[in-house]
Amino acid sequence: MTRYLPLILTGVMLNAAAQLALKQGMRQIGHFDFTPATLFAMSWRIGTNGYVIFGLACYVISVGVWLLALSRVEVSFAYPMLSVGYIVTAIAAFYFFGEAVSPIRVAGIAVIIVGVFLISRT
Repeated sequence: MTRYLPLILTGVMLNAAAQLALKQGMRQIGHFDFTPATLFAMSWRIGTNGYVIFGLACYVISVGVWLLALSRVEVSFAYPMLSVGYIVTAIAAFYFFGEAVSPIRVAGIAVIIVGVFLISRT
């Protein structure tokens, strides 16, 4: 199963890239409220934002990669590997967006790393 780990991690990285792109798109758009009066205008702004489109495209590709992975490995092995995305996203958000990574988050990331390591050894 570990020979398919690169395939699974490709999906994870695409998913993390999608999250980061969507966040950047929403940073450009800014805070908004979905109300009947703003529904069309905000939907248009979101749907035409390049980062949002890129993020959604990454999601679509990651689903294809995920399906490919599931055709080769047990879901009980593959699914926990998605946790690596939390690590990548937290680190990237710190560097790209200046988001805080508190000691509690670092501890959580450490727990995830240990868990992914243990699962990958099975």
